[in-house]
Amino acid sequence: MNEEARSKLWQEYDRTKSSAVREKIIIEYAGLVKIVAGKLSMYLGNNVEYDDLVGYGTFGLIDAIDKFVLTKGVKFETYASLRIRGAILDQIRKMDWIPRTVRQKQKRVEQAQVELESELGRPATDKELAAKLEVSEEELDELLEETKVANLVSLDEYMEQGSEVKVAPGKKSSIVQPETSAVKKELKEQLIKALGVLTEKEKKVVVLYYYEDLTLKEISRVLEVSESRVSQLHTKAITKMRQQLGDYKDMLFQI
Repeated sequence: MNEEARSKLWQEYDRTKSSAVREKIIIEYAGLVKIVAGKLSMYLGNNVEYDDLVGYGTFGLIDAIDKFVLTKGVKFETYASLRIRGAILDQIRKMDWIPRTVRQKQKRVEQAQVELESELGRPATDKELAAKLEVSEEELDELLEETKVANLVSLDEYMEQGSEVKVAPGKKSSIVQPETSAVKKELKEQLIKALGVLTEKEKKVVVLYYYEDLTLKEISRVLEVSESRVSQLHTKAITKMRQQLGDYKDMLFQI
């Protein structure tokens, strides 16, 4: 279906709220669910079936359709992608299948990074981090590979589909909400600062993956490295950025 046909379909649904038209929209954007589920599946391996991720994401797509406001001028694909991703990660959190040992390893790596940055006055290299953890650089790569799922889920710990923030009843959120242009500007400055701690290859992976929407395979071709190496670079980048952003980490990739 071309853009003109899609636009007419949306206009009809906006006018009638017909369940039949809604079903057509779900079918039209089903491929978007598969794309988002496919990206997330690289983190989850065999822990969650791809078809299950698609199922979780479909609920996010339906929610996006129901809440989408045509007159706001936002591209539906962008809005829906965030909702789909949020629905999948929300279900993963509910499953709580990430082993305690993995979370402990994640904290160990982050603590070592904090201590090294304090001592050195700059981000640590892989060699320095490996020495601090008393492991080889190869073992460090394996360690980062193990914790990448925890990194992904914890990044979205306070996010609920898109830019909405989830806060448990009775608790106050520590997240800065981007309600003013001044706060948005500050958040962007923090993000630029966080990108500054990355190596050139790590920075390229982040930009290509999150902003250019390339797949791992496509990034591996651009950087002329293996897909597994791209995955390692991504994990290292996210770990560094989360540490650098501090209280802003939960806003990562929302602005």
